[in-house]
Amino acid sequence: MSDRVRTALGPLELPSPVLTAAGCGGTGRELAPFFDLGRLGAFTTTSVTAQPRAGRPTPRVAETPSGLLTAMGMPGPGIETFLERDLPWLVEQDVRTIVSLAGHSVEEFAELAHRLRGVPGVAAVEVNVACPNVADRGRMFARHPAAAAAAIRAVRDGTRPGTPVLAKLAPDATDIVTIALACVDAGADGLTLINTMEGMAIDTGTLRPALTGVSGGLSGPALRPVAVRCVYQVHAALPHTPIIGTGGVATGLDALELILAGASAVAVGTALFHDPLAVPRVLRELEEALAARRIERLADAVGLAHRPAGFVPPQVRPHEPEKERTP
Repeated sequence: MSDRVRTALGPLELPSPVLTAAGCGGTGRELAPFFDLGRLGAFTTTSVTAQPRAGRPTPRVAETPSGLLTAMGMPGPGIETFLERDLPWLVEQDVRTIVSLAGHSVEEFAELAHRLRGVPGVAAVEVNVACPNVADRGRMFARHPAAAAAAIRAVRDGTRPGTPVLAKLAPDATDIVTIALACVDAGADGLTLINTMEGMAIDTGTLRPALTGVSGGLSGPALRPVAVRCVYQVHAALPHTPIIGTGGVATGLDALELILAGASAVAVGTALFHDPLAVPRVLRELEEALAARRIERLADAVGLAHRPAGFVPPQVRPHEPEKERTP
């Protein structure tokens, strides 16, 4: 990896801006046969819960045009097994690990953060506030500034100083900028934008909802324009807050689009399900795209779309498509 693509999420220095999205890389063991996990900017774990969860019954995945609907129910072995089995394996592989946390109450988020405090191998903590809040009739933390802020504050207070805390926000909010501001005010060092967007499909054969959970989270290319919009709006309001852009990243140009909108890094998710080599491929394509535009450092491209029309930094050359060859 070249210095061209080095980036940072606050105090966390990364040799690559391409990460895995939470829940899309398994425990890491599933991807390890395909590429060196050390080439990842960071590996983001499946959201870890306080207790083991079986998740929803099947069917819990449905394909849609240019996307995927999932209603998994956050299955996982729980924090005890994660700390005993999964995190030590990632440490042995020398993988920078972002631990995603999912709680159904502020107290549960605080408990999870406390369990991680001082544990080796935790590069950052990502707070999945797209969880139902049992104290608020099951309404999602991420849809309410005060609830999202309370979850972030609980994790920030319980996390070892110096460990970045990232808030992962959902687009299903009246104003995602307001939610982002509340999370940063509560102690978030960075933001992951975005989680899936709620959608639904009906099986026209059975005449019933395609998922047992009725609705599910939409991911894949269909989500990318929403992710670009959210990253752009939040970066405009919080230009000094690092953002991980995620949602439909399948190519290097997809990654570049989110970076131009204001992301300092990107996460690959759904693409991994059909192409386990998507991460190194996206990184290679991103490097080629930066070189073609004479962008010497990825940091020079972050938020570049916010510049006035016609502004081009001296070290950046607007990309010129190849002219058609005449026979």
